[in-house]
Amino acid sequence: MGLLVKGEWHDKWYDTDKSDGAFEREDAQLRSWVTADGSAGPSGNAGFRAESGRYHLYVSLACPWAHRTLIFRQLKGLAGHIGVSVVSPDMLDHGWTFDTGAGSSGDPLYHSDFMHQIYTRNKSDYTGRVTVPVLWDKQQECIVSNESAEIIRMLNSAFNDITGNQQDFCPEHLKPQIDQVNERVYHTINNGVYKAGFATKTEKYEAAFSELFDSLDWLEERLTQQRYLVRDGDKSVLTEADWRLFTTLIRFDAVYFGHFKCNLRRIEDYPAISGYVRDLYQHPGVAETVDFSHIKRHYYYSHDMINPTRIVPVGPALDFNRAHGRESLK
Repeated sequence: MGLLVKGEWHDKWYDTDKSDGAFEREDAQLRSWVTADGSAGPSGNAGFRAESGRYHLYVSLACPWAHRTLIFRQLKGLAGHIGVSVVSPDMLDHGWTFDTGAGSSGDPLYHSDFMHQIYTRNKSDYTGRVTVPVLWDKQQECIVSNESAEIIRMLNSAFNDITGNQQDFCPEHLKPQIDQVNERVYHTINNGVYKAGFATKTEKYEAAFSELFDSLDWLEERLTQQRYLVRDGDKSVLTEADWRLFTTLIRFDAVYFGHFKCNLRRIEDYPAISGYVRDLYQHPGVAETVDFSHIKRHYYYSHDMINPTRIVPVGPALDFNRAHGRESLK
């Protein structure tokens, strides 16, 4: 993964020497909000009113952060209102590409070759990592947001009057609990697998590894008692927190276990967590957002500093359509 420096592309990996061998993810920079009436959200500029056909998502089917937005697009009935472009799973010298011969859908808006051209179309002298997802405004021809956590909250509520879909995955009275779960899951699991996989010093890898499996043990205990992560009174309810966790767990055994050396236990070795993943996978519309060919190809082929042969493993054999048996949990 490279970056732009004053609008010029540089094929440059994360500099872990500056962080003593630790992988440190950069914060997203572009953080305006789509709102029902176009008013400013918690950050950024006003002027992004929810409208059918106005917005476009740029995603990777391999990327867990982009996967969140695809799930919410499905769950909230937005497929007919927000278009999608999929980049190739091969992230090489020019970063994410729109190479249709290598698995991309192409860029129907601007016929770009590379994702970094979308960033410079938004700001010609942009400096920063070129990441997905990106929520693009076709009317103003600019990036609304490249922060997945905020994009899914927009999709959760901003378009409700357009779609008539009032299902709320982040109810106001549950936000403190959702945010608390998200905080631990993000640092130790979502980003924790990357901190283990991209560490360049043993002690940084082992610290991330320990935090990751401490949190998986915590999840197993929690999910043994309840169907979902967050409780509303005497029952657990499906929320944003579950979908943010799901996109990491669904990739774990196929990629993170081996490729990122997160190999103490597989998700399949946790009875409650593995059943929970199958439960979420079988939720209507979710399975079609999961593409293991893109997932495995991206990680094993793009990260040649970890896998220099670029051989993509054939396995593992995973069956997420098996019965999960979680209906009886509160």
